[in-house]
Amino acid sequence: MLNRVVLVGRLTRDPELKFLGDGRAVANFTIAVNRPFKNGNGEQEADFINCVVWRKPAENVANFLEKGSLTGVDGRVQTRSYDNNEGKRVFVTEVVAESVQFLEPRNRQDGGNNTNNNSGNYENDPFSNDSSIDIQKFDLPF
Repeated sequence: MLNRVVLVGRLTRDPELKFLGDGRAVANFTIAVNRPFKNGNGEQEADFINCVVWRKPAENVANFLEKGSLTGVDGRVQTRSYDNNEGKRVFVTEVVAESVQFLEPRNRQDGGNNTNNNSGNYENDPFSNDSSIDIQKFDLPF
């Protein structure tokens, strides 16, 4: 059996970091993943997918990602349920992230000095701006 999910999207809000009683860190976040087609009105639609990540990766997500950050998530789908305060059963489907990739440098709100712990010079990174590259199907080698 296989339960594997790979997603690329943007965070819809800042991650929420909590520490459990035993000291384990857990972060919850939601990413918007564009659908590969437009609806009947020509508008791009997205799915909003809840994700959870544990331990040190949870702390990294909370420290380095924020609303709007482009991220990649590799994990599995999990469903669970609980009884809410009104006694009603609530069902939750989420992606449990085994790996979270930071796909762009942190925002440069500090005047251009990048404080990201990833090694690399983003000042000369041709992919660090918001411009898009138009790649046609015949440009791909496969």
